Amino acid sequence: MIGPSSQPASSRRAYVNADIVAPAQGLSGRGGVLIEDGWILAAGPKVTRETVGSGAAVIDCAGLTLIPGLIDMRVFTGEPGTEYRETLASASEAAAAGGVTTMIVMPNTLPVIDDAAIVDFILRRARDTALVRVAPMAAITKGLAGEAMTEIGALKEAGAVAVTDGTRGVASANLLRRAMTYAGDFDMLVVQHVEEPTLATGVMNASEIAGRLGLAGIPAMAEVIMLERDLRLVELTGARYHAAQISCRHSLEVMRAAKARGLPVTCGVSIHHLSLNENDIGAYRTFAKLSPPLRGEDDRRALVEGLADGTIDVIVSGHDPQSADTKRLPFAEAAFGAIGLDTMLSAALGLYHNENMPLARLIEAMSSKPAEILRLDTGRLEAGAPADFALVYLTRSWTVEDEVLRSRSKNSPFEHRTLEGRAVETVVAGRSVYTYPR
Repeated sequence: MIGPSSQPASSRRAYVNADIVAPAQGLSGRGGVLIEDGWILAAGPKVTRETVGSGAAVIDCAGLTLIPGLIDMRVFTGEPGTEYRETLASASEAAAAGGVTTMIVMPNTLPVIDDAAIVDFILRRARDTALVRVAPMAAITKGLAGEAMTEIGALKEAGAVAVTDGTRGVASANLLRRAMTYAGDFDMLVVQHVEEPTLATGVMNASEIAGRLGLAGIPAMAEVIMLERDLRLVELTGARYHAAQISCRHSLEVMRAAKARGLPVTCGVSIHHLSLNENDIGAYRTFAKLSPPLRGEDDRRALVEGLADGTIDVIVSGHDPQSADTKRLPFAEAAFGAIGLDTMLSAALGLYHNENMPLARLIEAMSSKPAEILRLDTGRLEAGAPADFALVYLTRSWTVEDEVLRSRSKNSPFEHRTLEGRAVETVVAGRSVYTYPR
């Protein structure tokens, strides 16, 4: 994993008088962090203006919440190949503005991240241009074609943190079985987009609303069937497995049963599926055309409950920038995908404000839990950890408009909505990479 392009700040600084929320360390309440040379020296209630000594610059954080830097496990960019959609630099700006200090980038690029040389290119390019840490996932199959397996061991050695075919699920059970077997040998995480491709041929959720709009539907069972098959392969191979995004209550039931059997499985959900439903498509709003599709309100509520009880492990942005040329089309012809780096934290705080979701659970699902799944050393606030964190106004409202989005593309399903809560400072390796006027 590559850090930001600049070297860590060398001065000792103390952020004090904040409300700390760091679930992995059991921190909740007033306190601070003391940092030096890009590392945390101390964190918690004992870090105060009085205890840090005269050698540290002190930043008073009254009224702010201090959280571990967020880790986004599902970020698509256009670099290399389609930089008009997004570059690593522009994505990192959006990430920093959203309190995200680590981006996990997907292999759906041109060329595909399917060999060690492309992994190395991503890491070098990120080191030179990105404000935040960047780690790539590599492809399971060569060219994402679903036909031949990549060299998983070489990809891990080059720096890939997991393997996935991004927006495509591996349709061949035999190929996925072999990939899981090899991944298990290298302790490599396998990440799947769980949609059975011959069933997922529509453009939105299969429902009465789809019929009323005259749009072809994608049934929830397209997700469930693929998920159930994959979990049987996990039983067969013992590989570590992560369902990238689940979108319906039936998938929750399947995941609960798999975890109860002790399988090494985890799953994620996009902030869009936690916050929106199929009604948000409205009059054919293509910015709400996602894969998997937005489901009904009953499914959305079930996902929120699944996040609260721990069945769902992580929240992702599902950041998938698309150009105006591919989005401002008739709904059936428009590309799938929406940006999410700028808005993931703020939209998640909406669950805290409006749906009684514990703040600690939200932060865990966007920091320490993805770090645990990916075996990263970030996502925590304790002595010896990298100095990656964000300061947040929980109640600062802002409206999602093109001019305030840092992403190069502007296809946000929260367009024109007012969100409550935002990052006001993001720190990566001890350096402040984003600030918003307090």
